[in-house]
This record gives sequence, structure tokens and C-alpha cells, in this order.
Amino acid sequence: MKLTHILSLSLASLLIFSCGSPDNMEEKEFNIAYEKFTLDNGLEVVIHEDHSDPIVAVATLMHVGSNREKPGRTGFAHFFEHMSFNDSENVPRGANRKMIPEWGGSRNGGTWSDGTIYYEVVPKDAFDKILWIDSDRFGYMINTVTEDALEAEKQVVKNEKRQRVDNAPYGYTDEIIRKNLYPEGHPYSWTVIGSLPDLQAATLDDVKEFYEQWYGAGNATLVIAGDIDPEETKEKVKQWFGEIRKGPEVEKPEPMPVTLSETKSLYFEDNFAKLPELRMVYPTVEDYHGDMYALNVLGQLLSGSKKAPLYQVIVEENKLAPNASTYQSSNEVAGEFVFRVRANEGKDLDEVKSAVEEGLNRFETNGIDEKDLQRIKAELETNLYQGISTVLNKAFQLVTDNEFGGDPSYITKTAKLTQAVTAEDVMRVYNKYIKDQNYVMTSVVPSGQLDLAVEGSEKAEVYIEEIVSDVASENTSRGEVAEYEKTPSKYDRSEPDFGELPLLKSPKVWNAYLDNGMQVFGIENKELPLVYFDITLKGGHYHDPIEKSGTADLLSDLMTEGTQTKTPAELEEAIGLLGASIRMYAGPEEITISASCLSRNFEETFKLVQEILLEPRWDEKEFDRLKQSLITRLKGREASPTAIASTVYNKLLYGDNHILGYSTTGTLETAENISLADLKNYYDTNFSPSIASFHVAGSIDKSDVMDQLEGFAGESKDVEIVAYDPPQSANGGKIYFIDFPGAKQSVIYIGKLAISGMNPEYNELTYANEKLGGGSSGQLFQTLRIEKGYTYGAYAFIPQRTAVAPFTATSSVRANATLPSLEIMKEMIANYAENFTDEDVEVTKTKVLKANTRAFESLGAKLNMLHEITKFGKTPNFMEKEQDELTSMKLSDYQRLIKKYMNEDKMIYLVVGDGETQYEEVSKLGMGDPIVLDIKGNPLNQ
Repeated sequence: MKLTHILSLSLASLLIFSCGSPDNMEEKEFNIAYEKFTLDNGLEVVIHEDHSDPIVAVATLMHVGSNREKPGRTGFAHFFEHMSFNDSENVPRGANRKMIPEWGGSRNGGTWSDGTIYYEVVPKDAFDKILWIDSDRFGYMINTVTEDALEAEKQVVKNEKRQRVDNAPYGYTDEIIRKNLYPEGHPYSWTVIGSLPDLQAATLDDVKEFYEQWYGAGNATLVIAGDIDPEETKEKVKQWFGEIRKGPEVEKPEPMPVTLSETKSLYFEDNFAKLPELRMVYPTVEDYHGDMYALNVLGQLLSGSKKAPLYQVIVEENKLAPNASTYQSSNEVAGEFVFRVRANEGKDLDEVKSAVEEGLNRFETNGIDEKDLQRIKAELETNLYQGISTVLNKAFQLVTDNEFGGDPSYITKTAKLTQAVTAEDVMRVYNKYIKDQNYVMTSVVPSGQLDLAVEGSEKAEVYIEEIVSDVASENTSRGEVAEYEKTPSKYDRSEPDFGELPLLKSPKVWNAYLDNGMQVFGIENKELPLVYFDITLKGGHYHDPIEKSGTADLLSDLMTEGTQTKTPAELEEAIGLLGASIRMYAGPEEITISASCLSRNFEETFKLVQEILLEPRWDEKEFDRLKQSLITRLKGREASPTAIASTVYNKLLYGDNHILGYSTTGTLETAENISLADLKNYYDTNFSPSIASFHVAGSIDKSDVMDQLEGFAGESKDVEIVAYDPPQSANGGKIYFIDFPGAKQSVIYIGKLAISGMNPEYNELTYANEKLGGGSSGQLFQTLRIEKGYTYGAYAFIPQRTAVAPFTATSSVRANATLPSLEIMKEMIANYAENFTDEDVEVTKTKVLKANTRAFESLGAKLNMLHEITKFGKTPNFMEKEQDELTSMKLSDYQRLIKKYMNEDKMIYLVVGDGETQYEEVSKLGMGDPIVLDIKGNPLNQ
């Protein structure tokens, strides 16, 4: 074990961006102290000690992404990520996905063009266990891979591609761009998920070859962050990871930037898209290149504010789209600068292209406002702090910068290099990489609307999977456990015991009440110089008139578009110069304005929030723009089978005469009914401190908060909370079908109205659901994904609302597995109470109790805790009380709750899928012929 160095990183000294004079800078020193060492096998290890919460995060980054693959074997890095979570020599089959959640932890992985990361966060008592399971996955899994396991995992990855690419609007755009931006054979010329033919052709020898070449300890960084003892951790790392093979020497890939000899314009008719979309992609520079920082700033300057030229031309003046985005995307060996505009319905993309060109001409003519540079740098300061606000985020930052930047503290250089960017730098990279340069342009248009594509475009070629009707041909089993001789070790590699169980310790909560009736709750946390706060008013979507559903949502959008004394651009600039974020949104039962800022800027940020709330602008021009944007979004939702299923499911549950039967954004019909006068009426009727609560968490004490709030003006008036009779759904026991032609997957929703969050039995019901639908350890996930390979994920949940909320089980399954998936889900729910055992009781208790140790780590989580207190009338120590409820529950309690609230024969079944191949299959479920609906939930004549 070779010690290289120890560094204490003082962010306050590095993040030198200032909003005003240097005297206003936060003086508090916050250290990310890390220790880096290298094991004899070449594994680089970074340790960060953080005792703020009794949890530990472990992240392993392999320097292998899709750029290490070869043509004909694409998608292997991502596929291998999946395989690595299955079996290993000293860990029981399926343990990774099942046991870690049962220890109270969470786990996942991710693959991109340049790397693969595996990560876990667990209560500290499971630290030894996570080192055991993570090291075994890393170094001892290849002998356990069998032909059966390989074929089973192929189905899972294919389902992921169907869900994210084939069954999603604009899903093929990345493939089109990569094929045409990069020459054949370039490591970025294929997508990360790869091609289905390549994946299907993968053999066991291919998998072993990939492992031998890339999965050595010398090609990775391990980071451990959290509540640990560093010296003890070093010894544990040496024990668990020190015997992993080093592997062959892996050279860091050299930059491979590309140039285009001509501009390429391509079109694609998208069966799922409802709106035309234009992208223009320019080849630029790789990650850590000196020009990347100026290109990042350029992206913000072109479209990132209301003063930006592309926003002004495309959105405000020509009304072609609700927004436009430009950004630099740098990877390890090459980079891209992207223009992306998803236009309003029916807009010709030739007009959009012309508008982009006009915006760029305006940028060249007007130049760069220094105030915009100051705003962007101020926002970056806050973003850098937020990026290390949890132990897992710290682990991600350290592991990425070490493996790709060669230095865990590279964040310091990032800050300095971005601070150093000048207006001249930005214009230089614009002239070098964008102005008069060739690019790849894609026109993705709805099927049958080729007239909207840019004139002269050529048809893009993509591989589209056909729907296979024979489900048996894709049914696989993971088969028998492989037979092999275990890799010898001088250590006992059996499962270690738990450490000492950390006790749940709720944060200290303070509270107060203002004279106008507003309640105030706060949590002080000095770890980072950040403050999160919000003002929440009861009502939200619940107070929308049904015929004008979406009013609260549209109002929340409009209120952040300027004030009586500030135009939209001026308000946006004022927020940005503080490095703050302010947003407003409407939920089913409340409307919230939330903000985050550096603690030194709390006073000024709060003043802006107060101005937004008390001095609305009521700008007719902005209202018209936002209404059109809402209509565009609603039209876009018609392209998503998942969005359609969710919307219609709620309509079936609550009916036409209950507001929760409608999305918070409303429908195309209700949106057309909303006027500016309706928004003013909603504001006048429903905005009052008497139904408001203020929540704050972060580096600020009670007295400083109250000093601001005592001057918070606002007339208090009585507000009538709208009440609906409990819906009496007449749809239970019925099955519904919505045809989405060509869908590669079927979206399934099953459920019934169950319980209110105010009900004393709500918490117990959520505990009862854990075994069935609680993440990757739940029965739905374990059966439909792990055992059958029908889906990428399957879950069940009960939202916490004051109104009665539904129990819902849902999954997106491959099209030809629709019927068997429905049969499994139906049987599983119907027999759930009967099959619940004393062992399940104990597993549930352990899972929930240990997961609670991670419940308050982030400032956002602390704010959510305060929301529960004010919304549901809970006490500050409610978590301890709920844990007592959990530990006192017996098997009979679980079975009683399941029978009472999750009775399957009362449930609605909804399937959105390809009617030509799946309608007849669904009719075989035994619930009668499915009732066919259109995408808005209206019955169709068959």
C-alpha cells in the first residue's frame, strides 16, 4: 500500500467568485480533507472522513466506457455493468440488488462514453458488508457468469433500450448524430447502449475477454467517504481489495477530435414525437481542454437567460418554441457544442434554423455584457457547493477528478479556470468552433409531417427493432449456479457481521409563528455555506376549477416572470448575480416558491422571493408565451406512453368530477380555457399567510431568519380549502387498453384508491408495501426483472397526500411479455397478504429502520422533513414515533392492512401498448375484453 499524499481542500479559498466586494465573501473554511494512496495491485484509493451523518458512500470508477469497445461488439461496457451486479464467487446470487436495500442502503451503477461507475450508500453498520460485496463484484465475478445468465441479462438490457430509446420520442436522435458526426470506427460513433444485434450476438467468450482486458485494479479508482476511521479503513481496503488482480496495463486514450468536411442535414420521422425538434451539433474539444471552460460559458450566454440572443429571437420575437438550449458536452477524447430547439406544434424547422442564425448574428453584433459573465460565475459558485452537499456527491467528485483529471482536487482548477474566462476568450472559441464551421443537423418530426423538416435534409438510417410476437423465444432463465474453483485468498471472504447499529437522530427543529398566521420551521446546519428555504401555501392544483385545470401550474410559472418593478430579464439577472435559484411550482395540494443560495446572500434572496409573492407583474405578453409553452408541453406528453398511462390512470381512479382526475398541468382543452384574469382571481382568492408555512434549512440561525420574516408584509385573510367528496370509483375490477401503435413496450398500471396521509394507518401501509414494491429488493422487481427479464424495473407505492391516494403497481414490460407480466402481477398482489411471513416482517423492519439513518442527509431532505411536520401536523420527533410503530407491528397487522387497502379484486388495470399485437393477448387475462380508450381516457367504439 503506497501513500502518495494528504490534502486539505479549503473551498472558501478556492471559490473566489464574488457578488460584490471581497469583504462579502464567506469566511468560514470548509474542508474536504482526503487521503489518497495506491495499493500494490495499482488500485488508487481516496478516503474522505465525514461524521455529519452515520453513513458511508463507496464509489468505484472503472476507466472503461463505450469508447473502449470495438465495432461489432458495441454496448459491452454498459452490458458488463449489468452483469457485474448479478453474481460473484463469495456473495449469494442476486444479493447485490436485494441485500443492499435490506441493509437500509441504496446502490446503482452508470456507464457513459468514457467510464463505468458502481456506487453504494449504506448505514455505517453495513460498512464491512459493502466492502465485501463491492470488492467481490469488482474482482471475483467473472467465474460465475454462465450462458444462461448471459442470455437472461440480454433481455434486461434490451428492455432498458426499449424503454429509454425505442419507446421514447426523439430516442434515436443520439444514434443519428453519433453516426454522422464521428467517422466510422471512432469510439464515439456508436451509442453507449450499443446496438441490439451486437448485444444479441455477445458470447460468453466476449464477456470474459472484455473483463480480462479492462477490469483490473490498475484501471480504477475507489473512493470511500463518510463516517469512517481512516486508519481502520486503510486496513479494510487492503484486505478486501488488495488481492484483486491488477490486469493488463491500460493506456489513457489520446484526444481524437473530429472535423467535418461538410455540413450534414438529416431528417427522421419519429413515430412517438408530437413536436418537431432541431439539433445542430458542432465538433469541439475534449474534457479538461483549456477551451472547454469558455465554451461552457458560451452555452450560457447564447441561450441561458432572457437576455440571451437565441431566447430573444426564437422564443420572444418569433414564438417558435417555449425555449432553446445551447451547451458544451465534453467527453474524454472529443467534445460537441449542441444547439437544441423543440419547436411548438406545426412549426417549420427551416424557420427555427433561420432564427438560430439570426440569434448568432445578434450575438456577434452585440458582443458580451460583463454583467452576464459575473452572473454565470456567481451561479457556478453555488453549484459547486451544491455538487458536494452529500457524501455520495463528494465521492462522485473525488472519484471522477482522480480517474480522469489525475487529481481528486481538480475542482480547485475548475473553479480557477472558469473564473479566468474573459469575454475575449468566449468570442475566440465562438469564432474557432462555431462561426462558419460545419455541423450535423437533425430534423426529427412527427410521423407524416415531413414538410416540417429542414429543406434538403436526407433521410437518416437507424436500426428499429421489430415487435416479436413469440414471447417464448425471448423467455430466459438464469439457470443453475456456475460450477468453478474459487479464487484462493489469504483472507476469509465470507459475509462479515454488521457493525454497531447507528441510532436515528432527528435534526433539531426550531419553530415560530408570525402575527399574520404564517408558521415557521427551521433546521440549522453549518456544514456548508448554503441555505434552502421555501414558502408553501395550501391549495395548489386542488383549488383549480376543473374546467380550467392547470391554473395553479400556469400561475406558478408566471409569477417568476418579473415583478412590478422588474422585467422578467431584470428579475432573472438579480437572482443570477446572487448565485441563487428561485423556482415556483404547483403540486396536487399546495403551491410552493422555493429558493437556494449562499448563506451570505439569504437576505437579498429572500427580498426577491418576497417581491415575487407580493408584487406580481401580471404581464400579458409573458402570460401568452407561457400559455403557449404549456400547450406545447401538453402536446409533447401525448408522445409518451408512460405519461399517457399516468394521466388516464388518475382519471379512471378519481373520475371526471374530481380535480385529482386531472394532471396538475391540465389538458389541452382546459389550458385553452385559462385567461390572465383566472390567474389573478386564483391569486386574490388563495394567497394568504393564514394558509402558508415557511421552511428553512442550512447555515443560518433562527434569529437571522426571523429578522427577515418579521418585516414580511402580506395581508392575512381567510381562505376556504376546497373539499371534494371521496371519489367512489366504479372502475374496480376492470381492465382498460390504450393503443399506441408500434410501441416496443407495454406500460402497465394496476391499483385502487387506498388511504390518506392523514390516516393513522398510512405509515403502516407503506411498511406493508415494502416487500412487494420497495425498490430493487421488492418482489415485483425481483420477479419481473431479475427472474424473468421482462422489464427494466417494477415498483409499487402509495403517495402521501391529505386526500385519499392510490396504491399503485407499475412497470414497462417488453411488448411480447405483456400478458405473462400481467398474470404475475395479478397473482402476486392477490396472494400478497396470505404469502406475507414472519421473516418478511423482520426484513421490513431492518430495511426501514436502517434506511432512516440516511433520511436527513441533504438540505433538501431536511426541508422535506419540515414539510411533513407542517402539512400533516406531525411533531419534530415524528421519525422516532414512526419507528416505534414499525417495531411494534406484528404479522397479523401486515396482513390486515394488505387485505383492507390492497385488495386486488377492486383494482383497475390499465395497459398502454401496441394494439395490433397485444390487445388480444391482454383479453386472455381473465378479466373480460379490455375496454379500449383513446389517449385522453375516453371510451372508443370497438
